[in-house]
Amino acid sequence: MIDQGKHSVLGIQINAVDYEAATDRILTAAAARKPLAGAALAVHGVMTGVLDAEQGYRLNSLDLVVPDGQPVRWALNWLHKIALPDRVYGPTLMLKVCDRAAQAGLPIYLYGSTPDVLGALETNLTQRFSKLQVAGSQPSRFRQVSAEEQRKIAQEIRDSGAAIVFVGLGCPRQEVWVYENRDLIGLPCLAVGAAFDFHAGLLPQAPAWMQKRGLEWLFRMAQEPGRLWKRYVFLNPAYLALLALQTLGLWQGPKAPQHAVKALRYG
Repeated sequence: MIDQGKHSVLGIQINAVDYEAATDRILTAAAARKPLAGAALAVHGVMTGVLDAEQGYRLNSLDLVVPDGQPVRWALNWLHKIALPDRVYGPTLMLKVCDRAAQAGLPIYLYGSTPDVLGALETNLTQRFSKLQVAGSQPSRFRQVSAEEQRKIAQEIRDSGAAIVFVGLGCPRQEVWVYENRDLIGLPCLAVGAAFDFHAGLLPQAPAWMQKRGLEWLFRMAQEPGRLWKRYVFLNPAYLALLALQTLGLWQGPKAPQHAVKALRYG
């Protein structure tokens, strides 16, 4: 098990953990019914915090931020001499947490996406993990919600008896959601990227050889070029340039906001 604390990648604090350590932290909090806000960040997720000081503050306030992308793991290893053997990929972490939750009798909750995706996701997860209990699910509203709606959503999740909440709203909305709902829900809430679509069987995952070499972005861009090309064409070179500056000690990340962080209340 590897857990070497948080370290800066472009000013965003990333946990230098492996799958075992990350899963243990989540299951320990779930068993105790304690809050834990977690996210799996690839380059795009890191850059949302670099380019937006308020988002950077939110990310750095999360309890657990795992290196979802190989380039994020490589940055941890290069900058901080961590020697992590693998990334902690959000979709894989979700499966590992579901496996442990099923064994421990800890129900899960699914929040986000559409009713069709949630239905397929629940079916596939319960077929894969026969003892897994799904306490409930809610689709995204695809809009911002009022403070009262936010409280009702949190109350419904608490009342379901769930011990762990998986959130699939897309980056950066899902990271905002776990930040803003951490204490309202009082349970582990994990933003898991594209895991909902992958495990529902709606999107193919990149071949293992591409994932290992940090080329998953290329595979995903080929699958959804209209939606993703700007993300990768502009953000990937910016990430590498800023990483070079951090390595040289010329840049350490964005400054913290000097005002209260705005509530976004994504639903």
